[in-house]
Amino acid sequence: MSSLLTNLQAQDLRSQLTELIARYRSRVDFLLIRLEEAEGTDILLRGSQIETLSEGLSLGGQVRACYKGGWGFASFNQLSSLAERIEEAVSAARLVGAEETLLAPVVPVQDTRILTLTGTDPRQVPLERKKALCQHYAELLRSGSDQIATTTVRYGDSSQRVLIATSEGSLIEQAWTDLEMRFAATARSGDVVQTGRETVGSRKAYEDLEGLEETVQTAAQRAVTALSLPSVKGGTYPVVIDPVLSGLFVHEAFGHLSEADMAYENPDLLEVMSLGRRFGPENLQIFDGALPEGHRGSYFYDDEGTPATTTQLIEDGVLVGRLHSRETAGKLGEEPTGNARCLDYHFSPIVRMTNTWIERGDTPVDQLMSGIDEGVYARNWQGGMTNGEMFTFTAGEAWMIRGGKLAEPVRDVTLSGNVFQTLADIEAIGDDFWWDESGGCGKGGQNGLPVGCGGPSLRINNVVVGGEALDE
Repeated sequence: MSSLLTNLQAQDLRSQLTELIARYRSRVDFLLIRLEEAEGTDILLRGSQIETLSEGLSLGGQVRACYKGGWGFASFNQLSSLAERIEEAVSAARLVGAEETLLAPVVPVQDTRILTLTGTDPRQVPLERKKALCQHYAELLRSGSDQIATTTVRYGDSSQRVLIATSEGSLIEQAWTDLEMRFAATARSGDVVQTGRETVGSRKAYEDLEGLEETVQTAAQRAVTALSLPSVKGGTYPVVIDPVLSGLFVHEAFGHLSEADMAYENPDLLEVMSLGRRFGPENLQIFDGALPEGHRGSYFYDDEGTPATTTQLIEDGVLVGRLHSRETAGKLGEEPTGNARCLDYHFSPIVRMTNTWIERGDTPVDQLMSGIDEGVYARNWQGGMTNGEMFTFTAGEAWMIRGGKLAEPVRDVTLSGNVFQTLADIEAIGDDFWWDESGGCGKGGQNGLPVGCGGPSLRINNVVVGGEALDE
């Protein structure tokens, strides 16, 4: 399967999975075995102290069985116990199943897909070199000013190789490597505390995490600069947001509502999120998909073996699609979209976003502020939260807009509202676009799942702006 298994062992393992699937297929409506080999590094520095410095290697798997609509699940980290775990999952499914299994059909496939790195594999980089990189960035954060009170640097890389076998005949192997670094500096002056953050992610090469000195220093300087800025005066303003905030908005505020498990488990939400309903202006297009290459939410097949797709969620301002597992697609009578994902073999796949974006518009960016007598320009993000259709985000930086032009910088800018009303209040969509590869999404206890998000700058009317910062 990979470095833990020779080619001969990997072939034997495929044969074993095929034989076990054949043995138990008749007892359930659907059976899936997912094996996973993973190795990675985790480093955490707080100030100059190393809190975490670890390398890990694991081999495990999961079994999912469905019978009359009931699911059984078992995970394991010993291949020798695979037959027992299948028996457990099958027995559990037969115990709880009482209705009808509704899984949207997919064409069985046998395929091997490896996401090739464009540069150095982090597994070939010594731990000492990774630690030295973190220490270098930590020192840069601290050296920005004597007002810097605390700093954190976090490094993570993970290489996964997954083998999926199903009772329908699919046998899929895929592999990828994911890298991420997070930086934060908190500055203090008396009772005033401000934090600057940056995150960088990649599925291409270790080199993408090197040479980030300017990014790191910018995070620290942003925290220090904000100490002396006035807080924004709370109120309702026309707001222009940059592509990073647009990506965060479409992921957090709208994307989660597009996950079909949220809808079919909540009849009220399903009614609100009815296909054909208008949510925004005619030039608003929103997509999600793992099919676009090169992003942290990209893959070839989801964790049920469904091929990656690109799903249009909003077309010309109208809701036209949602994100599915095979079960949610089957229950709602729609097509599967390949959005069933799990963080690792300990968890059952659930409906998750992949890469979510708003398509670029046609308004020149330098015209987005035109005509705004008093408003706010917000860029980057500091933190935030969502609760159903309500959201609150904290901008990383912000300026007042006066007379259609940028004016004085302000701090503690939070943007709040109802996502559906906010979509309807989009007045202009910029002709720029930016992919943010820094995302780690959380849902159902599965936190840090790599995703991508993107969008253009947006001009939005009637946004509630508050002057109290939120922590991430």
